[in-house]
Amino acid sequence: MEPKSGISGKVQLLIALLVLQFCFAGFHIVSRLALNIGVSKIVYPVYRNVIALLLLGPFAYFLEKKERPPLTFSLLVQFFFLALIGITANQGFYILGLYYASPTFASAMQNSVPAITFIMAAVLRLERVHFMRRDGIAKILGTIASVGGATVITLYKGPPLLRGSNSSEEDMVASQENIMDWTWGCVYLLGHCLSWAGWMVLQAPVVKKYPAKLSLTSFTFFFGLIQFLVIAAFTERDLTHWQIQSGEEVFLILYAGVISSGVVISLQTWCIQKGGPVYVATFQPVQTVLVAVMAFVILGDQLYSGGLLGGLLIMVGLYLVLWGKKEEKRIVSQHHTEETTLTKHLLAPNGKEESSVGADSC
Repeated sequence: MEPKSGISGKVQLLIALLVLQFCFAGFHIVSRLALNIGVSKIVYPVYRNVIALLLLGPFAYFLEKKERPPLTFSLLVQFFFLALIGITANQGFYILGLYYASPTFASAMQNSVPAITFIMAAVLRLERVHFMRRDGIAKILGTIASVGGATVITLYKGPPLLRGSNSSEEDMVASQENIMDWTWGCVYLLGHCLSWAGWMVLQAPVVKKYPAKLSLTSFTFFFGLIQFLVIAAFTERDLTHWQIQSGEEVFLILYAGVISSGVVISLQTWCIQKGGPVYVATFQPVQTVLVAVMAFVILGDQLYSGGLLGGLLIMVGLYLVLWGKKEEKRIVSQHHTEETTLTKHLLAPNGKEESSVGADSC
């Protein structure tokens, strides 16, 4: 019966990871559809964060009553800056990048986040780089590949490989005329990835001081919502832009808030608990493939050679960085085991170890 339960657990994890990537991929498509029908680039994240806060807040309040440390002014300031980077800048750059580029390239660029996170952590000395070990070399090569892939996507669009339903000769001419908009879209997406990576790096020391993760996330959503509302006060004063005018808008906003911010957080947490963060991260490129297919079928988007080349480089870089992290943990664990064994031998009385071995063999 044990093997069956083991296989069942692996199948459940695999299905959950695929569903998770479908949810992520769907968010890219839904966000693009929202922009296409005219939903404001400010109103969309505001509503998204309102729904996410309403969903997550009650769980954080009731489930973390005992483990939630007392709030201090210092913690509130740190929550504010986490929100500025992880919510406001992250979501703001994403929506701008998606507006000027495409869902496929947004998803491809996100694969560079682990490499960017590694660079930031190494600069801040939160991550040790072993230049003479294979794990260190893998992480360095992976970072170079990811940065190179992001650069290719930004600077080289290339000829189209597939033509979507919206493709035409006029579209191709217009695409050439709007090449600067495309470049700016990729630059915004790079800003989105930098913000995302920065949020993860800066969140690590805050979690040590405030280990209630659901509450921390809720405070981050709250301050992010306040920051977006302040921006909206200066940039989105037309009240008609705040009115939801169709059932389609309701669905798109609910998907962004409920699925992308609510379901995804809980599902991703479960997957990390069952399979570990490295295993979950290896499925990230599946999202890019799903987005490319869905964007081609639903939106009629084109796939360009520059994006394919850059996306492949980023995926190779992603796996190299993840392999390097996994190998580093294995080496550290092995060294720790060897040191523990050696310490036991040194501290054990003479002859005790041998006698215990002899007794075990009997």
